[in-house]
This record gives sequence, structure tokens and C-alpha cells, in this order.
Amino acid sequence: MGAGERIFEQGLEMNKLSLSALSLSILVLSSGAQAATALSTVRVTATVVRTCTVAATTVAFGNYTPGTAPANVNSNIAVTCTKGTPFTVALDKGTTVGGTIAQRLMAGGGATTLQYNLYQTGGVTLFGDGVTGGSTVAVPAASVTGAAFNVPVVGIMLDNANNQAALAGNYTDTVGVTVTY
Repeated sequence: MGAGERIFEQGLEMNKLSLSALSLSILVLSSGAQAATALSTVRVTATVVRTCTVAATTVAFGNYTPGTAPANVNSNIAVTCTKGTPFTVALDKGTTVGGTIAQRLMAGGGATTLQYNLYQTGGVTLFGDGVTGGSTVAVPAASVTGAAFNVPVVGIMLDNANNQAALAGNYTDTVGVTVTY
């Protein structure tokens, strides 16, 4: 066999291989063979927790001159709770020795105190702990949007005999705020 015939034979063999591969591809495609699939799902969960934060502004009576009219000041307790979480706000008697919810005291100026009290909106209902005295503020779930809810506090310091006898100086008290939810 000559060189030309061998090249021809090799070409013929390559064509047969190409034809075989093409036939096999057509056979696979025409037989309907497809990739298999399997399905599942991924469960996604979360829990929204009930929570509240609270911030209160200072009840600042300012300067008091004995013999003048009562001092009334407004303050605010901002409570932010998870939407739909009902809560109750209570105020304790304060930290000054001798103070009660019925008569809170500010200490300072030596051994003297200044009498004052804290009220709910309108200055009529005494703001307290709901157990030893005064009333609490209850906010229902429908009113809680997830934004800050403002609970007004009215501070009243009367011009009474006790306060008129107070020594000059700075007076303070610290009242605890409890938010129950």
C-alpha cells in the first residue's frame, strides 16, 4: 500500500470515528435521557422577643423661693417596646430617707428636705408603684406600635411650711422607674 492509500485509509478511519461519536450523541439525545433532580425545602425560623427599654427626663423644679406659688413641672418617661407588647409603668418612693409615695422628699441643704410629688397627666392622680401607694400607668397592646410611647409625669412642689423652712442649697432625689411587660 502506498503512502497516498494509507492517508486515505486513515482519513476514512477518522471519519468512521466521527460518525460513531455523532451517532452516539444522536442516540443519547433521542433516547430522552435527562439529568435527574431531587427536591427539598429549607425551613427558616425566627422568634421576635418581647422587650422594652425606658428613658426618663429629669424633673427639674429649678430655683425655689420660699413663700411663692407651687412649682409644677412636666417630665416624660419614654418606653419603647416590641410592637403589641402591653406594659405598665410604676414609680417608687425615691431614695431620700423618710420619703414615701404619698410624700416624696429631696435631700440636701444639711438635714432639711424639700417635699414634692409626682403625678400622672393632669397632676391629680398620684404616680406610684400600685402596691404601697399611688397608681401605675398601664398601656394596652393595641397602643404599642414599636415606637417610643411617652408617659407624662407632672412634678409638683408645694410652697408649704416644711419647704419654706428648708435651708439654702441644692436638693435631689432619685426615683426608680419600673416597666413591667
